[in-house]
Amino acid sequence: MCMKRGYRWTAATLLAVVLLFPAKVQAISAQRAILVDASTGRVLYEKNADEKSLIASTTKIMTALVVCEQCNVLDRMRIPKEAVGVEGSSMYLKEGEVLTIQDLLYGLMLHSGNDAAVALAIYCGGTVEGFAELMNDEARRLGLTGTHFANPNGLDHPDHYSTARDLAVLTAHAMENPIFAKTVSTKTITVGNRCLTNHNKLLWQIPGAEGVKTGFTKAAGRILVSSAKRNGRRLIAVTIHDPDDWKDHSALMEDGFSRYQQKTVVLAGTVLGSRTVFGGQSQQVELIAAEDFSYALTQDEQPELVLSGPEFVYAPVAQNASAGTAYICLAGKPVGKVNLIYGSTVEQQEAPQRRHIWERWFGGPEL
Repeated sequence: MCMKRGYRWTAATLLAVVLLFPAKVQAISAQRAILVDASTGRVLYEKNADEKSLIASTTKIMTALVVCEQCNVLDRMRIPKEAVGVEGSSMYLKEGEVLTIQDLLYGLMLHSGNDAAVALAIYCGGTVEGFAELMNDEARRLGLTGTHFANPNGLDHPDHYSTARDLAVLTAHAMENPIFAKTVSTKTITVGNRCLTNHNKLLWQIPGAEGVKTGFTKAAGRILVSSAKRNGRRLIAVTIHDPDDWKDHSALMEDGFSRYQQKTVVLAGTVLGSRTVFGGQSQQVELIAAEDFSYALTQDEQPELVLSGPEFVYAPVAQNASAGTAYICLAGKPVGKVNLIYGSTVEQQEAPQRRHIWERWFGGPEL
């Protein structure tokens, strides 16, 4: 477990994770790129990652995520005429044809069907415009401040853009959805009389590849978002306007997995320090880590722990009560934190009983 369950990093937190040690990959061809450890949000490599760009069919990552979150993928829909003959890449839908939402997701993510995107948008959002609003609502919820959607398929539009960093955040979140993850990692599948093959070559080229999405328009150039998982650790790579994207993603992934290793920095139950107790039967109480914390580290990196909270407390102290926070730092900058609890109960020290004046004067009871 890399972070406390329920932890989700956003574009803002990803921006705050400082690139402490640049990746040693060779210079890549992309105009914009990022490599992220999905568990912790650590940036392992970046290049112009916050520049807004056209994103072509990588748009469909958001389209698929919204559908997975808001629709029953076992539902069936009749294809409307608006979803037939849509410009660009297609799964060649026919008006009146009945398919499941999951079938359309395969057509969307494996074959990059713009017609599938329109069909799903109409089913989920009522209209293409209504669905675009759902996409933008999700973008705001995830903190994607450099992103705006005008359509569900990624056709060039002045109000349709994102950044490499935002796409990484979006993809890391989407890969937590089991339906999305299963869909994008499928290599081939038959939908009706169609045999669909995933356009993501990395599924056949690198160990642990999980697919995700390709994209291309003449204005946007080649765009690739990929995910790979090894030994329970997931990396997300994004390149924008990259003529050599397959090679670049392979190099980024290999560097990220080989040079950075997931290491347990803090183990739940470990004593991380102590605090002075005033007025207690004990003068010290131990501070215990309440959770595990792991992080992607190079062999030479040595994290430091910085404890926060008061320097002392007054008795009584209750075992397992909240005791503050321990921050994990690299090169003096925080990269994570764990909650602290008190390791034992410290009762108040009883005040000495006052003796009666006769006992103090004569050493015995009053006569």
